[in-house]
Formats: sequence, C-alpha cells, structure tokens
Amino acid sequence: MVQQIIFLALLGLVSFLAFKSYRHIYKSIMLGKGMVISGDSGARWKNVFLVAFGQKKMFTRFIPAMLHLFIYVAFLFTQIELVEIIIDGVLGRHRFFASALGGLYTLIINSIEFLSLGALISTIIFLWRRNMLKVPRLVMPEMKGWPTLDANYILIAEIVLITAIFTMNGCDSLLQKLDPSHYPDTGHLAISSIVGNVFFAGLSESTLHFLERAGWWLHIIVVFGFLLYLPISKHLHILLAFPNVFYAKLTSRGEMSNMPEIMNEVKSMMGLGDAGEEEPPMTEELPDFGCKDIFDLSWKNILDAYTCTECGRCSSVCPASQTGKKLSPRKVMMDIRDRTTEVAAALKEKNYDKTAYDDGKSLFDYISEEELFACTTCNACVEACPVMINPLEPILELRRYKILTESAGPGDWLPMFTALENTGSVWQMPNERFDWAKPLEEAEEG
Repeated sequence: MVQQIIFLALLGLVSFLAFKSYRHIYKSIMLGKGMVISGDSGARWKNVFLVAFGQKKMFTRFIPAMLHLFIYVAFLFTQIELVEIIIDGVLGRHRFFASALGGLYTLIINSIEFLSLGALISTIIFLWRRNMLKVPRLVMPEMKGWPTLDANYILIAEIVLITAIFTMNGCDSLLQKLDPSHYPDTGHLAISSIVGNVFFAGLSESTLHFLERAGWWLHIIVVFGFLLYLPISKHLHILLAFPNVFYAKLTSRGEMSNMPEIMNEVKSMMGLGDAGEEEPPMTEELPDFGCKDIFDLSWKNILDAYTCTECGRCSSVCPASQTGKKLSPRKVMMDIRDRTTEVAAALKEKNYDKTAYDDGKSLFDYISEEELFACTTCNACVEACPVMINPLEPILELRRYKILTESAGPGDWLPMFTALENTGSVWQMPNERFDWAKPLEEAEEG
C-alpha cells in the first residue's frame, strides 16, 4: 500500500511537470510566423510511416542504421512493459497482463528482452564511436560541451534502464518458484532465466524481493527522468520527428520559395506582368526581406530546429563544410533552437507575447555572415537529414535579409548584383540580356 501511494504521488508530480515542459516547447515553436500547410494528407502519412516510423532515410549508412534500429524498436516494444508497470503501480498489482495473455505474454516479454539485449550492445558501440573512435561528424566544433554530454547521458541512461529490466526479470524468474502467490508464472523467459541463474541464484528470498523491487523502481524512475529530461535534450526528436515529417514539404526538395515583392518587380522589369494588372503602390519605406530573428521564421522552421537529432549527416555531406568553410548546417539548426530557447525563457512570464520583445540580439549573434555566404544551396543537407529537416530555408532567409535589407554581402558578389540590375544578366557584359535574340526577331519581321 505504501509503494502504491508513493507511485501515485510520483506519477502525478511527473505528469504535472511534464505537461508544463511540453507546453513550453509548443509555445516556443509557435513564436515563429504562421504558415499554411497544404498538400495531399495521404502523401504526408506515407512519409510518416516510411521515414519517421520506418527509418527509411537512416539506411543510407547501413551500420549505424542497424544499431539505431535495435534501440528504436526496443524502445517501442518496451512501452508495452512500461504500460504494465504503470498499471501495476496504480493498482498495487504485479504482472497485470501475465495471467490474461498466457503464452502471448511470454512471447512479448521474450521479444522485449532480445531487443533490449540488442539495444544494450548497440548503446555500448555508440558510446565507443562517440568517445573512443571519435567519428568526425560527431566531434565537430558545435558538438563540444553540452551536445556531447547530452548524448552520453542518454546512452548511459539506456544502459541503466536495460540493467533494471534484466535485474527485475531475472529475480522475478527465480521468485516465481519461491513465491508463486505473489509472482505469477510468465512462462520461460530465455534471457531472464540465464541472468537469474548466473547472477542471482543462491541469494535469499528476501534479497531477491529487494532486488526485484529495486529493478522495478529503477526502471520507472529512469523512464520518468527521461520524460522530464527530453525538453532540454536533442532526444526530443523521439516525439517531434513524427509531426516534423508530416509537415515537411511535398514539393521537390530543391524548390525555393520566391519573395512576392521581388518576383513582381522582376516581372514588371521584364514585361511579364498580367495585362491590366495594377502595379502595387509605392511606399517610402522599403519592406524587410528575409529573416533577422526567430519571429521572422515560420513555426515549421523552428519545429525543424527542435527536431534536430544532431547526427551531423547534413554537415558531413555539405561541400562547404567538407572544404574547410565555416558553415555547418547542423550548427545553424542548433543555433536557431538555442536562440528560440533563450527568447522563450524570457517571454514565459509574459504569456509568450512577442509583439514588444527586443533584447537587442538576433540570430546574427549566433550565425555569422561567413557561414551564411558559404552555402552553395546544393540541397545536400536537405537530402541527408533522416527526419526531413530543411536547413537551407533559414539559411536563405537570413542571407536574404543581409543582402536585400542591409545591402551586405561578400565583395566579390557585388559585380554580379550590379550586372544583374543593369543588364538582367549575372555576367558583366556590355550587352543587354536579350540582345542575342534581336536578329531572330528582325528575321521574323522581314
């Protein structure tokens, strides 16, 4: 009864704190501009099942994909046992589903244990890859400090969780013979029976009771801790990958959005406007183009940032990054998330009212011009992302602000801009862009 009361109190506290944390994440994402999501919902759900659930894009790198798959599938299956643990905690029962499911229960728990063993091996390999092998994309400058600690914390927590599962089940397999009235028969659990006989055989019944309960409580405490930790971790992608993939663009990944003001001006210059269409009224103030801070990005761009797994696949294929330029698409997404986190924390007490917020800072305090102008807009980062994040969109928006609003940009770009403005061509030639076609027009008229 005491355990039941403690569990209910802990469950209530964790649920309350988790609700506040995840609400804050939602409010943080919605600090971005509104945007209309259109397109075939069937195609969107297909992406969710193939990319988010099916891990389709992970398999461009087979070995890490298989290791991740063990952890991912084990995580999904372990939720079945977690549901049972929560029911047991609330009702003060033990192995609630065991008697009702019979042989199916044995199959489910055996599956969870085999997957957990695979996840344990994968986790150890991931720790080795990060800290000993030092895979290049995992030790880039932006990964120093908290990002590396964050990854290691989760991997260590995974080992603790699996240890708790095998301790609980290993002792349980022995207690089923010693105290069948309190420990229902689960059938033969292949791994737990080995663990029980190797590590716990010969211990007294009271010691086995203590270790089984310790494993049970450690399991649920790690899960509750993970739930509260997620909002400050890159592992938030476990939840956000699904909506992020659902709302990803359905059009070509290389398609860039035009700015209506610029497009209309160019059409007017080239005589491509619709007949009878009135030109927009001239105003003394020029509009701000592109993006300066998170408020100018769309909520989808910010959702991208919070979904970033920090895997570094985008930066590992970026030609600018690989040739020694300062640009790292992963860093750009991490910077957007860090800036959003900073702003959201300041606005939390003001009910997230962004209308009058100004701390004198912007995204350019995080992302330098050198990074932005190094981008070749090749879309390699967009194609590489396993959860369909688009780092190119915010890079373009920030660059547009620098060039069109602040008239900034690399010196060697200025001749191109001048030529484009004067002749409609990016090449510095004395001829107008369409001069080559004049003889053809004259021949047709003749």
